Amino acid sequence: MRRRGALGPGSEPFAPIADFGFLSDCETTALIAPSGNVEWLCVPRIDSPSVFGSILDRDAGYFRIGPAGVEVPAAQRYIPGTMVLETTWWTQGGWLVVTDALLMGPWHHENERSESHRRAPTDYDAQHVLLRTVKCVNGSVQVRMDCMPVFDYGRTPAQWAYTGDGYQSAVAAGAGQRIDVHSDMNIGFEGSLATSRTLLKEGESRFVALSWSSHGAPTTMPEAAEQLRWTVHHWQHWLDRGEFPDHPWRSYLQRSALTLKGLTFSPTGAVAAAATTSLPETDGGDRNWDYRYTWIRDSTMTLWAFYTLGYDWEANDFFHFITDMAEQSDGHLQIMYGVDGRSELPESTLDHLSGYNNAKPVRIGNGAYTQAQHDVWGAIIGSVYLFVKKRDRLDDRLWKIVVTQVEEALVHWKRPDCGMWEVRGEPQHFTSSKIFCWLAADRGARLARLRGADEADRAVLWQKAADEMKDDILANALDERGVFTAHYGTKALDASVLLIPLLGFLPPDDPRVRDTVLAIAEELTEDDLVLRYRAAETDDGFSSEEGTFTICSFWLVSALVTIGEVERAKTLCHKLLSYASQLHLYAEEIDAHTGRHLGNFPQAFTHLALINAVMQVIGIERGQRLFPFS
Repeated sequence: MRRRGALGPGSEPFAPIADFGFLSDCETTALIAPSGNVEWLCVPRIDSPSVFGSILDRDAGYFRIGPAGVEVPAAQRYIPGTMVLETTWWTQGGWLVVTDALLMGPWHHENERSESHRRAPTDYDAQHVLLRTVKCVNGSVQVRMDCMPVFDYGRTPAQWAYTGDGYQSAVAAGAGQRIDVHSDMNIGFEGSLATSRTLLKEGESRFVALSWSSHGAPTTMPEAAEQLRWTVHHWQHWLDRGEFPDHPWRSYLQRSALTLKGLTFSPTGAVAAAATTSLPETDGGDRNWDYRYTWIRDSTMTLWAFYTLGYDWEANDFFHFITDMAEQSDGHLQIMYGVDGRSELPESTLDHLSGYNNAKPVRIGNGAYTQAQHDVWGAIIGSVYLFVKKRDRLDDRLWKIVVTQVEEALVHWKRPDCGMWEVRGEPQHFTSSKIFCWLAADRGARLARLRGADEADRAVLWQKAADEMKDDILANALDERGVFTAHYGTKALDASVLLIPLLGFLPPDDPRVRDTVLAIAEELTEDDLVLRYRAAETDDGFSSEEGTFTICSFWLVSALVTIGEVERAKTLCHKLLSYASQLHLYAEEIDAHTGRHLGNFPQAFTHLALINAVMQVIGIERGQRLFPFS
């Protein structure tokens, strides 16, 4: 499929996951390889079929602009405070800078979203344009552009045609999709490849704009420069709204906040778990999942992160999304939903794709949406509790949701489930699931007391249920050492119990909490990084290994702070921050032996846990103890 002379991925090795740059317009996302190739872009939404998918198969589409010939970039960075990426090349003839952005523009009234979805003062609209500009900063450089879309996850090559009087506007179509390309360079076609070549001298610039809607893509360099300026302004203005402590780790908090915003689907407020599907959790393995959906389990941590950093609008948008889902579910809340709120996410495999570094299968959809996971009720009630504490108001609509979800937790808490790690083995009585059911009852009781005398009886009933759950957990989830285990009837450890002191299930000075945190730190780690569990001890339905889960390592930082092991927490936090990519991004996992990032990228849950851990460490340094979810 790749045409002779094209500079696409071809047989080149896959770039390390952590080396990709991440772009977003809060409707879709793109990943840019260090080579300058766009290797992942789905349009029009984050969960749509890919147009460029060479991160999953070298023949599944790419879009490159850079020096003609094979050149290694000298540097890659974000324009400070933005999601606009700059890649710099040194060639024998001169220096070249490529700037990439998914364009954002001023909001127009005709694009008003639903009445319940309020807009932040700095909200801009996605322009549905990927803009790539290239500038020669000194000397002269031969520049080449190659654009080879392959629609529908690499199944349908593009059919190109010119759309203007000259050779600078073209359209590619296939599989019911189309993209338009505008440039100030002449474009030629070689089958399914659109290509251009030009010599740039010092101070000269060119642009290529790829669009997928009726929004006005730039057609001249001045228009491109103006729209790029608007996009830079949007991100910097958005970041300025945040409240970040003056601390050496501030840049990690800011990039994590930008990443969470970038993973937010603006039309609904939903936060996707990651931008990608099927990036493997182990080299060549089969633990390859589609994470372009939103998990109810993540809601409490997402709200806390946004509220803590001063992004109340984003927190409230996500809160309204999850409460809409809860209201529509009529008590049958799923663990995840599409970012547009759809409930069915059927899983299938794309057997024509080779997978990242030959890791198969490539999956789209996620069959775990049908699983029974009992943490959802605690997550939703914990979110309501945070929201009510922030606003000091519990209206009748929210109260009805609280009643429905707490009652569901009371009905189901004694049953086994698949746990927060979505194991595909036999259901178990997972400790973390029981604790989240306790959270639903306990926070439900607190909310009932806020309703006053009318709900006094319900408050007593729910508190009694919460106490019964706690007694059951303490009777069945501790080993002979007084350490919390993964589930009833096992001695195996599980990192999810690190949430016990953060959720307020037991006070941090309880010896069982301390012993559990230290046992995980000593027995469930590789080179200080935390595993979810040891695969040999847990029936998760797979025989392959996996890397350390970075969210769990950041949970350990937070848990160490709560039990008073502050210096140990600081040391681990320093180490974890050193594993960040050069752009301060994280995938889901880290190989403790090589430092390689594994799994989907960038991962919202990891960045949420980073914010929590870093704020805990900074807080304790300043004499403030934070118990975010209690």
